[in-house]
Amino acid sequence: MIMFDRLKKAFSNMVKGLSEKELSESDIDKVFSEIEIALLESDVAQETINHLHNKLKGELVGKRFDKGKDTEEIVKDALKDIMLSIFNNAGTIDVIERVKSKKSKEKEPYTILFLGINGTGKTTTIAKFANLLRKNNISTVMVAGDTHRAGAIEQITEHANRLGVKVIAQRYGADPAAVGRDGLLYARAHRVDTVLIDTAGRMQTSKNLMDEMAKIVRVVKPDLKIFVGDSLAGNDTIVQAREFQRYTDFNAIILTKSDSDYKGGSALSIVHVTNRPIVYLGVGQGYDDLIPFNAREFVEQIVEGNSMSR
Repeated sequence: MIMFDRLKKAFSNMVKGLSEKELSESDIDKVFSEIEIALLESDVAQETINHLHNKLKGELVGKRFDKGKDTEEIVKDALKDIMLSIFNNAGTIDVIERVKSKKSKEKEPYTILFLGINGTGKTTTIAKFANLLRKNNISTVMVAGDTHRAGAIEQITEHANRLGVKVIAQRYGADPAAVGRDGLLYARAHRVDTVLIDTAGRMQTSKNLMDEMAKIVRVVKPDLKIFVGDSLAGNDTIVQAREFQRYTDFNAIILTKSDSDYKGGSALSIVHVTNRPIVYLGVGQGYDDLIPFNAREFVEQIVEGNSMSR
């Protein structure tokens, strides 16, 4: 099944519903009312749908098309520009460049904290990230900051052993902030370039656990905080991201299981809601299955049905 297929079809139906004439507000309202359910089913958040709706009206209401001009292409271009503006407003982050820059200027390790609930593939994503750093000749240490979930320390240790990376861990029940601090001190003492800190998969509804997450941020003072979300969780991912942002003010997003997501709305919505960029997509279980997110390719995929490159 084509990735983002349902969302692409929703936009295609919208384009076909607009006739070649001077468009009125009621024209666009009518089309949007017909496809709103399809957009919601494609995991596009309601506030993002409203944003697209209002922006499209601003772009097209009162526009008169010249005879023979391709209305479909005009509407598609307007949609692309609106969607791209969501991603552009969130900015971009080149993590590899940031790591190298700090290494050359400050001689200090670059610390990345990974956040998100259980089941998103967060620990595996950290392992993929360690592999990515290694390919860029950047050394790293992994920190077993999830001291709550049974098997979490063993899981990250197994990944570290496979990758030939040092792991810093304490016992279950230890203070995660203290474990993170240990990882930072180890990296400084051994001149390791980066510190990758795993955290417990806290449910965003537990205030005590979210407060503990905020404590890790205060103690470790990470250079980058990455929220790891599940592409297949739909609007749950948006709700989780909003709450994690409130407690940790994360900087960037990685979406996992994107190879199985044929709807695509999570990526558009999470960036619109948080105004934070997606830096990578998880597209499989292998260590190499982490690809940079390309907003323009994503938009082309939705509107035109083009395949995203790996």
